[in-house]
Amino acid sequence: MGKTLKREHRRLKYIAVVPSIITLMNALCGFASIHFAARGMHEPNGFWIDNGKNLQITFFAASAWFIFIAMVCDALDGFVARKSGSESEFGSELDSLSDVISFGMAPAFLTLQLVAYELQTSAEPLFGHWQGRLLWLTCGLYVCCTILRLARFNVENSVEESDHMTFSGLPSPAAAGTVAAFVLLHSDIGPEMAEKWPNLANGLAGIIVYSLPLIMLLVGFLMVSRVPFAHFANKYIRGKKTFSYMVWAVPVILALWIKPQWTLAVASLIYVFSGLYGTIREKQKNIKTKKQTKEITQ
Repeated sequence: MGKTLKREHRRLKYIAVVPSIITLMNALCGFASIHFAARGMHEPNGFWIDNGKNLQITFFAASAWFIFIAMVCDALDGFVARKSGSESEFGSELDSLSDVISFGMAPAFLTLQLVAYELQTSAEPLFGHWQGRLLWLTCGLYVCCTILRLARFNVENSVEESDHMTFSGLPSPAAAGTVAAFVLLHSDIGPEMAEKWPNLANGLAGIIVYSLPLIMLLVGFLMVSRVPFAHFANKYIRGKKTFSYMVWAVPVILALWIKPQWTLAVASLIYVFSGLYGTIREKQKNIKTKKQTKEITQ
């Protein structure tokens, strides 16, 4: 008989209420996203918002927006916990469990439903057309990458704020946000372009649908990679910034206000490829340094 691992029995007595509630709101937003994605498969036209403009929102778009709301909750719970001095192991574990729902299951299910609907196929794990099986496998791989990324983060995470300037691998909220941004872009193309340029609208919508599984594979593998990504809030928002930084920030805010779908999609791609670009540039720099060192020693 092998040795059995003994685990110390501990009983949780106290938790930080406010951060935990915000984290649970994150999980509920992920659940709402899954709910609306399921409705989108059967009610693609969505619903109307009576705000004087008769705004129509598809259920797929509503699902994507709830992922972004979950991202806000995910940022807030950590901020509140740090400011109140109530960071804990319980909060970290609760956050990761919620992230699996909001940034793993929700974007994967949203992509599965949207692409299956647009391609008029059934996404099944074992049966049906090969396109559906491949789509299911792609979304399943994304979920697995999210779980692995969060588990690794829990093991390697440091409580020191100075260690949070970069992430090892693409953060799961950024990966989910990239997927959600392109779903929003897909929903925005229809009403915006269909009347004036129907061929262009259909072409762009088709490109997005076929690109979504590839985007999921890209961000999924980047999550489990060691590619460094900047901590967006710590690097670009907190602390004092130069005047030129403010000059660049104003157009971005205006673009978000005028065309949020397009701005979010472009910003997501820039962030994703910034990590890849930085890694390639760093490797080229190391190769150049090694060559110079070799030439000096010869």
